[in-house]
Amino acid sequence: MSNTKSNPAPERERRDEREIRDEQDRENARELGAAGSQLSTAPREESAASLPAMGIIGWVRWFWRQLTSMRVALILLFLLSLGAIPGSLIPQNSVDELKVQTFKDAHTTVTPIYEKLQFFDVYSSVWFSAIYILLFVSLIGCIVPRTGQFVGQLRSRPPGAPKRLTRLPAYTTWRTEAEPEQVREAALAMMRKRRYRAHTAGDAVAAEKGYLREAGNLIFHIALIVMLVAFAFGQLFKSEGGKLIVEGDGFSNTLTQYDDFKSGSLFDSDSLAPFSFKLDEFIGTYERSGPQIGTPRTYEAHVTYTKGAYGKPQKTVIKVNEPLVVDGTKVYLNAHGYAPVVSVKDGSGKEVYRNAVPLLPIDNNVTSTGAIKVMDGYRDKNGKKTQLGFQAFFVPTFAGDGKGTMFSQFPAADMPVLALNGYYGSLGVDSGLPQNVYQLDKSQMKEFKDSKNNQLKQRLAVGDTMKLPDGAGSVTFEGVEEWASFQISEQPASGWALTGAIAAIAGLAGSLFIQRRRIWVRAVRGADGVTVVEMAGLGRSESAKLPEELADLAVTLNAVAPTAPGPDTDPGSEPRSDSDSDSVEESSEEPAEGAEK
Repeated sequence: MSNTKSNPAPERERRDEREIRDEQDRENARELGAAGSQLSTAPREESAASLPAMGIIGWVRWFWRQLTSMRVALILLFLLSLGAIPGSLIPQNSVDELKVQTFKDAHTTVTPIYEKLQFFDVYSSVWFSAIYILLFVSLIGCIVPRTGQFVGQLRSRPPGAPKRLTRLPAYTTWRTEAEPEQVREAALAMMRKRRYRAHTAGDAVAAEKGYLREAGNLIFHIALIVMLVAFAFGQLFKSEGGKLIVEGDGFSNTLTQYDDFKSGSLFDSDSLAPFSFKLDEFIGTYERSGPQIGTPRTYEAHVTYTKGAYGKPQKTVIKVNEPLVVDGTKVYLNAHGYAPVVSVKDGSGKEVYRNAVPLLPIDNNVTSTGAIKVMDGYRDKNGKKTQLGFQAFFVPTFAGDGKGTMFSQFPAADMPVLALNGYYGSLGVDSGLPQNVYQLDKSQMKEFKDSKNNQLKQRLAVGDTMKLPDGAGSVTFEGVEEWASFQISEQPASGWALTGAIAAIAGLAGSLFIQRRRIWVRAVRGADGVTVVEMAGLGRSESAKLPEELADLAVTLNAVAPTAPGPDTDPGSEPRSDSDSDSVEESSEEPAEGAEK
């Protein structure tokens, strides 16, 4: 085995390189001075020595600085997005209380945990509101001081050139026979033509461009505040309700007309827009063949609407994602189904009920179920008042007897069939408790029996009649009408939210793609009487385009102040930039620095 010894030379070299780089960084900072400062309006970080004593005021100031830092704003924005996930995956009371109750019944283990965490009311929960408010305050605290600094930068001039331009990341130089004043005048005109803010400072021209980068950054954050305010305002003053309407029936925008209604905590029912509309006809056509059979092709509601109490009736068509808009209120077409027209006669042959009964679809082919309730007017064979109830099962396109189960084969009403089974007794509607109109409460009812003492059931085509036993009357399937379900919603400040979103995207694009940079052009007379021209650039962040832009500016200026011939210079040569050479750190220490390159 051989003994190996570590060589300390590489370690010493690395340590020496680090010391050299640190010294160069300190020297660059001293030399750039104001020229390299204020390229960003980000708040300056204070050193530990400058922090106040950590008393009550100190802790308040520390907390405020942390809250208004961009880092905390981004963390809060992330937490807000993260907090919205439960609101998307778990049913919300503000959207559908029935779904929430169904979820609770199906998940008895996690329900107590979700209730404690307010997962069924995410957007009105304490923790979500706290994140929302903190983000709002954080954004305002970020924007106000940055806006003041940015306005101050717009009112000020670009700083003068550093003493040693060779220290800057992009640099080029050449000698010319033109006078220094002539070079500076040409450089000033060139910079202003390129839309730089430029002025002459001493023996150099200072120019700056890319202010829209910081403006885009501020616009992005202001737009976020606008979106937050618009969202909060919309949640507080919004209203949303649903209404199912059978062909020929109508709706008036009053609170009592809604089937279901939800609103924000500050909503006033008197602010409902006054309008009404009538469903004239629903038209639905479907793909008849191919892999997309049954897919809707035409899905539209033809309505007649009126603005205000005395407005002129107007006809329009409501389609999916093409709502009717009346005074800021939008009427969306949500769903469609069928309403079989049923007539009921008592034992004496008197018609006691005739109505189109909406049934709820349970599949894509509009197989529907529901209940038919005869609450008034019916008397049994003994003349006693009673109530009737029928469970209904409807298929718009029946496959036929012996061809499978009782499910629709197609969404259109090609062969409508209605299946009924009847009950008599008390529907329970007189108890004062609300009931689901699509469900039948059979707790106080008895079922009709046929001649074989089985439950009375019958499938009816249009025009067929089901006889009730013992002369109790009859039920006739008269025809089919269609219904449409509408969502009527008013969302205030939605336009502001959209404007904020567009502005946020535009501001973010500006802050990402616009480069803030400064250019200096120095022209001085060298020791031999020939003018030395130096050009250098400094960007807010490293960018490969800065040397290219500087080279383009140098070529343009070189056309006005061409390179002077010399012993080692080709009269037709162009100035070289630092991107073509690594000789920046080896530049001369003479006053006319860079002239030897």
